Amino acid sequence: MLADGDEAPGFAAPAALPDGDIETVTLSEATADGPAVLAFFPGAFTSVCSAEMTTFRDRLGELRAADATLYGVSTDLPFALRAFADRHDLNFPLVGDTERRLVDAYGVRTEFESPAVGGLARRAVFIVDPDRTVTDAWVADDPTREPDYDAVVAAVVDA
Repeated sequence: MLADGDEAPGFAAPAALPDGDIETVTLSEATADGPAVLAFFPGAFTSVCSAEMTTFRDRLGELRAADATLYGVSTDLPFALRAFADRHDLNFPLVGDTERRLVDAYGVRTEFESPAVGGLARRAVFIVDPDRTVTDAWVADDPTREPDYDAVVAAVVDA
């Protein structure tokens, strides 16, 4: 699992964008103008994930004020993420890590494996600066535990 000071692995992955399109996004694009907040979550349309993503939506202005970009990341299909974003009026990209490359690279794949869903993302937040350094890392042991949103905003401001 990545920790503060580690180099964040680059990526190119499909994402449901706020304008309704599904396009490939990259870490280099995410950090082009400031830090990126990568908020990994286990699954769209679940109660805790919905609460987390809508809280990030509601606090997005604070992140943007610090020139940060926010990306939700799960192992859901981008088309499911598009429907999830539409249902909750999410105004930031949702990355579909269906091949589990990001959850493996960032060390947040759950131990739960099944033929139907494979490994899911653990709930985690990584703040990555423009040099691809992880400046803050938080990973939940309990999937029902949401991040400390005040701490995320403070870490972005300090990045």
